[in-house]
Amino acid sequence: MIQFDHLHKSYGEGPDAHEVLHDINLDIRDGEVFGILGSSGAGKSTLVRCINLLERPTKGRVLIDGNDVTNATGAELARLRSSIGMIFQDFNLFQQRTVLRNITFPLELHHVPAAQRKARAERLLDLVGLSDYADRYPSQLSGGQQQRVAIARALANNPSIMLCDEATSALDSTTTVQILDLLRRINRDMNVTMVVITHSLAVARNICDRIAMIDGGRIVEEGETETLFDNPKSDILKALIASANAQNHRGGDGHDAANAADGSAATDGSKEVR
Repeated sequence: MIQFDHLHKSYGEGPDAHEVLHDINLDIRDGEVFGILGSSGAGKSTLVRCINLLERPTKGRVLIDGNDVTNATGAELARLRSSIGMIFQDFNLFQQRTVLRNITFPLELHHVPAAQRKARAERLLDLVGLSDYADRYPSQLSGGQQQRVAIARALANNPSIMLCDEATSALDSTTTVQILDLLRRINRDMNVTMVVITHSLAVARNICDRIAMIDGGRIVEEGETETLFDNPKSDILKALIASANAQNHRGGDGHDAANAADGSAATDGSKEVR
C-alpha cells in the first residue's frame, strides 16, 4: 500500500514560499489502478513524484507497505526507485540507443550480466508486441511504439509499482485505447500497482479503479471511479464532466470524445503478459 500522510510540498522558503500540495492524505491499495485526476497545474505530477522522491515533501510522510520512505537516501533510495517504474508523456527514450538497449539500461545500472539483460529485454519486447523492433532506434518508431518501449523499460526491474505521468497525452485516440489496454493487462497479470496521472476523464474511466480529484494542490474528492463520475461532489469535477458531455454532444475532436469512455478497449496485437 502507498500512503500519503498529511503531505505538503512547497517551493521556496519563508514569505516567498509557494505551496503546491496541501495536507494530502491518500491510501492507494496494492494491485489497483489509482488515478490522480486534475487540470494542468493542479499538483498531480508533483504528488506522484513524491512516491519515488523525485520530489521531496516539505512536510508529512510517504509510506510504502508501512515503511516511511520520506527521507530515504543512498542505497535505500536506490532500492526504492528500482521497485518503482515510471513512464512519461514524452517517452524519455535515449535516442542514440536501440530499442533493446533502452530497455536494458536500468539493468545495466544494477550490473545485471549482459546475457540476462538481453533475455529480459527480449521477453519484455514480446510482452509489448515489439519483438521485431529490437535493433531499431526511437526515431524510427511511431509515438505508440515509443511508449511501448518506455513501458517495457519501466518493467525491466520487475517493479511492484508503476507511475504513469500523462502517459497517453501525446497519442491519438486509437493508440491511447491500445496503450491503456496494455497497462490494464500488466496491472492484472503482473499485479503491478499503477498510479495514473491524467487530465482526461475518458482515460480515468477506462482504466482506473478509484480516483482522487486534485484542485489547487488539495484533494477535493476521492472514491470509486464510476461512483464519482455518476455523482460528483466537487465543483471542478462537475465542471469537467459537463464540459466533456457538451463536447461529446457536439462531436468535438477532444480526447475524451474520441476515447472509449465506456471503458471498452481495442485489441492491439500485443501479447498477453506472463
